[in-house]
Amino acid sequence: MLLVTLMWSIAGVVTRQLESAHSFEVTFWRSFFTAVALALYYAVAHGRDTPRLLAAGGKPLWISGLMWSVMFTCFMVAITLTTVANVLITMSVAPLLTALLARFMLGQRVAPRTWAAIAVAGGGIAWMYGNSISADGTHLLGTLVALGVPIAGAINWNTLQRSGRSVDLLPALLIGALISSALTLPLSLPFHATAHDVLWLAVLGVFQLAIPCTIAVRLSRSLAAPEISLLALLEIIFGIAWAWWGANEQPSPQVLAGGALVLGTLALNEAWGMWGMKVRHA
Repeated sequence: MLLVTLMWSIAGVVTRQLESAHSFEVTFWRSFFTAVALALYYAVAHGRDTPRLLAAGGKPLWISGLMWSVMFTCFMVAITLTTVANVLITMSVAPLLTALLARFMLGQRVAPRTWAAIAVAGGGIAWMYGNSISADGTHLLGTLVALGVPIAGAINWNTLQRSGRSVDLLPALLIGALISSALTLPLSLPFHATAHDVLWLAVLGVFQLAIPCTIAVRLSRSLAAPEISLLALLEIIFGIAWAWWGANEQPSPQVLAGGALVLGTLALNEAWGMWGMKVRHA
């Protein structure tokens, strides 16, 4: 899982190396190469059974695929509008949104510690963006787009939970990549990406999405959800560090302070949940 978070975290710094590709074109090429890589994997691993696997998941699988497409698209568009730190820290609220949405979709009780974490993390994000919103509306737009990632992730998880059956998320990843590339293709024309850009975006599609997402889905069978959520927070730290070192994108003091508050709150919330699970099973 540490390797997965390290691979996820390269998106920001790699995007900053692009020469001509922008916004939806960046999203199209990354999703396209992700779809190609996953399709090749399925062709080798399952051959002619691939269409049957895509059909076997039913409605939950396709809803999951649609949510993956939203996440793939919103993430890359947001990266082109605001800083890497803003996008990653905004995405970090996914566990809290998932818990909150579960209260309304599944009727699950939200623990007091999670309500407290939602309040504190919300304050941290408000502090982060208080100055940048007034200074540059583009950052606000990028933040709003980035919110689509944790919202779609929360809907995705709760939809699968409500379905009451196990759904293999690997076909959903392929569906999501195909939808994302199909939707962004018309908005990407005419192409402006250079061969240099396409090569970098192929790296993202294969090594930042297809491979680590596949590994993460397999790991979900071995690691508990709170453990995965806690380890996934390392993507934010790695991603900000990569962008700072490789693209000279230094976060503002407000982002560092607010981000530390958000990450500390999330880590404490997840660690508390893991400790509670161990106590109950002791």
